[in-house]
Amino acid sequence: MTEPASQDSVLSRDTALRLGRAIRNFATSEVGGRATALGALLLVLLLGINALNVLNSYVSRFFMTAIEQRDGSAFVRMALLYVGVFALLTCVAVVCRFVEERLGLLWREWLTRVLVGRYLEHQTYHRLIAIGGLGNPDQRIADDVRSFTASTLSLALVFLNGTLTIIAFSGVLWTISRTLFFTAVGYAVLGSSLAVVLGRRLVRLNYDQSDKEADFRAHLIRVRENADSIALLHREPHTGGRLLRQVDALIENLKRIIAVNRNLSFFTTGYDYLIQIIPVLIVAPLFIRGDTEFGTIPQSSMAFAHVVGAFSLVVKQFPQLSTYAAVLARLSALATGMEATAGDRGGITIAEDPDRLAFERLTLFEPTQGRAIVRELSLEVTRGARVWITMPGEVETAALQRAIAGTWEAGEGRIVRPPAGEIMLLPERPYLPPGTLRELLVEVDRTRVSDAEVWEALRAVGADDAVRRVGGLDVDRGWHDLLSIEEQRLLSVARILLTAPRFAVLARPHARLGERAARVLEALAERRVGCVVLGEAEGELDRERFDVVIEIAPDGSWSERRGQRAENARRERE
Repeated sequence: MTEPASQDSVLSRDTALRLGRAIRNFATSEVGGRATALGALLLVLLLGINALNVLNSYVSRFFMTAIEQRDGSAFVRMALLYVGVFALLTCVAVVCRFVEERLGLLWREWLTRVLVGRYLEHQTYHRLIAIGGLGNPDQRIADDVRSFTASTLSLALVFLNGTLTIIAFSGVLWTISRTLFFTAVGYAVLGSSLAVVLGRRLVRLNYDQSDKEADFRAHLIRVRENADSIALLHREPHTGGRLLRQVDALIENLKRIIAVNRNLSFFTTGYDYLIQIIPVLIVAPLFIRGDTEFGTIPQSSMAFAHVVGAFSLVVKQFPQLSTYAAVLARLSALATGMEATAGDRGGITIAEDPDRLAFERLTLFEPTQGRAIVRELSLEVTRGARVWITMPGEVETAALQRAIAGTWEAGEGRIVRPPAGEIMLLPERPYLPPGTLRELLVEVDRTRVSDAEVWEALRAVGADDAVRRVGGLDVDRGWHDLLSIEEQRLLSVARILLTAPRFAVLARPHARLGERAARVLEALAERRVGCVVLGEAEGELDRERFDVVIEIAPDGSWSERRGQRAENARRERE
């Protein structure tokens, strides 16, 4: 999956179809009734605005004619009517804007919830990284959805209002002068064509700018997250160099955008100025010859401006249209990427069984070279059993752990495992989102887990002192800055103990937990949690703690033997 490579791909037929599908999905969603009601109200308000604008043009005409004829009573009547129409227009326009913003907010909320759900569903967020080619999906969901919903609604209303304006004011122009009407249409068509030619590069430039801004923000976030490592290694020059190169890239792209906007502004500014004089040049001779009244001149100027503005929406809205086209293309690429990850699940079959963890002829390949790192592994882990799978290195260990989690695509065979809540893995870098430690340790049914049980689990893994040091269980903080990697891992293990799933998978616990690894294994055994340990062989004494030992060779072949723990249990039974 790759990003659009040309302007044609940005404004493709598929993108337009996706836009239509997005609108249809919103209209038929659970909030579609409210959306339809707000849309209908907007249409009524737009009709009211255009009717009032037409009325205002005639009030302006009679008002100016009263001035020209020095008719004081007519002047007062038209002035009061003028004020009344302006007041009513103000109220209707404000309500219209309010309804538009509420409809846009409703759409943004619904679409954001849908995309967040799809992003997290089936580990799509992870698979998008693995597939590559799609930059900054987080920025697309946050910023582009906001821009998409607001811009789609705004542009739709602009074009709808333009259509209504053309219908309303074309009759006014036609009654004043047919020449003026055809001049307005021709002027708008010519202006729109030139605007497209002068500004078409903005679509690609705006698309690229969104990515460059998001990349810069992402690197700034990485600096904050890795502040300790950067400071200890004195990597400021290297980090600063990368950041400044990104600043240079986005600034250069912005300069190109500014240059295109400058050229476009030369045209649009002159285009706007001519709108003011063209109707006067055509209607003034009619007044001079006595073929029309003086008020017709300002009325024609108003009607001409409305009609030309409606026909010239491409000229007026081109910068916004170019940004919108880029946003639409970015969201289209995100949707395509999500669909691609949903359709391609790799050659490894994952089956759910609440009581089993088994590997059935599982083969894993190294993704770039295609080398088999595990060959046809067949193994069943029973509830409460302890299995040690020794691996040749970290790559093989990570591959098998990710295959169990369902995120390793290069392979074949079948893995039978409980649902997510009944099997838990200990990743190399633990994930502790902001919140209280109580929320992190006990995610559901917190009322069923007492403080005594929480502290018992913390003591079992040796994390109780770290929790006391940071203020206890109910302090809301960002834990990556306060706790060491080892302490974060211990808290992840404590969470496993408190959750007591049917199975747990620990990758290289000796290397990551040190002497506490043996205590962790015993604590899991006491809770009858089936435990699979992945990692390199660390000595014969370790075998005493396991029922089964699987040794995977560098060529991917494997052998099985009974562990000392199983032998001891057999002897006790005899």
